[in-house]
Amino acid sequence: MPPSLRFLTIAFLCTLLGACTLVKFPGVHRIEVQQGNIITQEIVDQLKPGMTRRQVQFVLGTPLLEDTYSPNRWDYVNRLRDKKGNITQKSFSVYFDEDSLVSTSGDWVPADWP
Repeated sequence: MPPSLRFLTIAFLCTLLGACTLVKFPGVHRIEVQQGNIITQEIVDQLKPGMTRRQVQFVLGTPLLEDTYSPNRWDYVNRLRDKKGNITQKSFSVYFDEDSLVSTSGDWVPADWP
């Protein structure tokens, strides 16, 4: 086999193999991938104004983002990719004054929040 034909054959096979990732085969098991903090409305409803940083961390967990330039804000991010490849992202932020919880923002609103 001439070297040029061998090269073209290998290039064609590599291209064909690379194209396999573009095809979604039916019946292939796909899993949901969840990244970040798991935050639900029930968890957010446990927050009360005046809670300490330690109490908030006990309820929500360790924040995904802790900004060095804004130490009074903690950000919690939840990202979910379902079996079809659709991505859903939600975020929740808590704000402190010194060591006391003063406000929240994001996709969830705590119940009984003034």
